[in-house]
Amino acid sequence: MSDTPSICFTGLYGQEKAKRLFSRSLAAGRVPHAYLFRGPDGVGKRLFAQGVAAAINCRERLGAMACGKCSSCRKFRSQNHPDFLVIRPVKGVIKIEQIRQLAKELSYPPFESETRIVVLEDVHSMRREAANSLLKVLEEPPPNNLLILTAESSQEILATLSSRCQAVPFTQLSTSDTTAILVAHGIESEAARLLARLSEGSPGRAMLFHKSEMVGVWREVVGVLHNPEIYPDRDVGVLLRLAEKMAAQKDDLPAFLGLLKIWLRDLLVTTPITGEAAKDDFNPRKSWSSGELFAKLQAIRRAERELARNCNRNLVCEVLLFGLQ
Repeated sequence: MSDTPSICFTGLYGQEKAKRLFSRSLAAGRVPHAYLFRGPDGVGKRLFAQGVAAAINCRERLGAMACGKCSSCRKFRSQNHPDFLVIRPVKGVIKIEQIRQLAKELSYPPFESETRIVVLEDVHSMRREAANSLLKVLEEPPPNNLLILTAESSQEILATLSSRCQAVPFTQLSTSDTTAILVAHGIESEAARLLARLSEGSPGRAMLFHKSEMVGVWREVVGVLHNPEIYPDRDVGVLLRLAEKMAAQKDDLPAFLGLLKIWLRDLLVTTPITGEAAKDDFNPRKSWSSGELFAKLQAIRRAERELARNCNRNLVCEVLLFGLQ
């Protein structure tokens, strides 16, 4: 775990800059009316928002740390605090009706705490009308309310929204921190190291891979692609069955293709993606030139574009596997 104390009982790993920014604001009594937590998915933005909320309303806070024991902290632990609201996308979109309802709730004082905390997750998913409605709230913030907006760093949000919030940057975690988080969640250490590497420093993404059994399919695909005894003309059945397993990832298929891209990029820099354990698992016997590896990356990018156009998943996977051989 990080040497810097956690903001509260959430035990957040890494994100030292975010911790320092909030700690200084809280110590100086200058907490803004709105934060924008921006960074990659799955690196702790939501967890940190919960920590901020707990610390602000803790009744026995020490510095920037919530005690985790007072009545307010106990309610945060049980996810039953009346002055902590979370607005999430519905079917991938935050709708204007949600923002209008929020504005109505903000017109009333907090139930029992000095400050009501509202977390709006994935604000990059807002349509313009919802964003404009939220902008009105940010322009005239109701007293005793703190809004925390979270957004994925690669996604665009309205500049007028971000300019009215104090930005708090979040970054990818180190492989060691990500591995430690996964082990703490009960994942075996070797698998945790693999997931940490594949997720590129995103514990949330790593947990997604683990739950979907994506890594098992990934291992099988890489094993077949590395096997010099597999020939596309002869082993059509093998590739078709594997394509079916890939297509069964459904909504997680784009993430799965991302794993294949990470693997190929690592081959480009001659660094095995799983270290020495990978050599034992896969015993790679095929070798490709840099030109061939670039061509395979292009094949995956074409597959990603086809999926974005709602092409048939099975067909996309079949064409891709034959192209990667």
